[in-house]
Amino acid sequence: MAGNSKRRGAVRDATKKKGSSVGSGGNRKRALEGKGPTPKASERKGHAKSRQKKAAAKRATSRGTRGAGGGARKTTSEIIFGRNAVVEALRAEVPVTALYVATRIDGDERVREALKIATTRGLPLLEAPRGELDRLADGGPHQGLLLQMPPYKYSEPQDLMDAVAESETAGLVVALDGVTDPRNLGAIVRSTAAFGGTGIVVPERRSAGMTAGAWKASAGAAVRVPVARAKNLTRTLQEFQDSGFLIIGLAVDGAIDLSELDVDVNQDVVVVVGSEGKGLTRLVTETCDVLVRIPMVRDVESLNASVATSIVVHELSQRRRS
Repeated sequence: MAGNSKRRGAVRDATKKKGSSVGSGGNRKRALEGKGPTPKASERKGHAKSRQKKAAAKRATSRGTRGAGGGARKTTSEIIFGRNAVVEALRAEVPVTALYVATRIDGDERVREALKIATTRGLPLLEAPRGELDRLADGGPHQGLLLQMPPYKYSEPQDLMDAVAESETAGLVVALDGVTDPRNLGAIVRSTAAFGGTGIVVPERRSAGMTAGAWKASAGAAVRVPVARAKNLTRTLQEFQDSGFLIIGLAVDGAIDLSELDVDVNQDVVVVVGSEGKGLTRLVTETCDVLVRIPMVRDVESLNASVATSIVVHELSQRRRS
């Protein structure tokens, strides 16, 4: 009622400091200040979108690309999981850093062998609950065993040129153009090492990398033969040319038969091998000094990239020795 001075909050208490007290209704200046635009749902704490964003970021740091014979991660390390894959990796002396074993695992011959090899090599044995192994394997069938492998340390193409310059023997480098199967890469590393090659060059993009599958296929040869990454393969081949290397491209329709190749094989050589389906790309083909083909008795479209590489590097190695 108007003029009713007895209602609560109508008269300021003289004993208290000046300012609103009872009955202000929250109309203080601070309460009326604006809080800015409404944040996005993904940025609001507790919102479903925010939880999804955090979960996706967490998966991105732990999820990798699965490789042959197990799984692999392409962030800080790679993961090999599954009993057969783990045992094969340990037998091939893949440079792993730790062996994870599930708590209360049901042992069999593969588990016992994995534990024996890991103990002999002095690898850390980490016992973990299956939930943790599920997370590390990104839900893959780890079967209670999982290996952690550090990322491969690639060389630079210039490192291979420097190694050849310091060596008393002629250099033999293999460059891969579009080879995307890591097992092919591993087999090529193995052949290159067997026939005295200097190293391998692969493009940074659209090419296989040194994953666990490549390490296993190399049968340990990846320890002895470096793999270099090139940002631009065509430009890298031109740099090899400028350093005095002969660039030999391998093509099904090559103008010269490998057996009839008449060049000085005692000079530094780069052998360029393309993918089994598409072969060499146009720019790489135009960069090569000579294109050769492998003679075949029967009408076969092409050979596996690793097989073709083995034939060529063996031929060059034999000529150098003779």
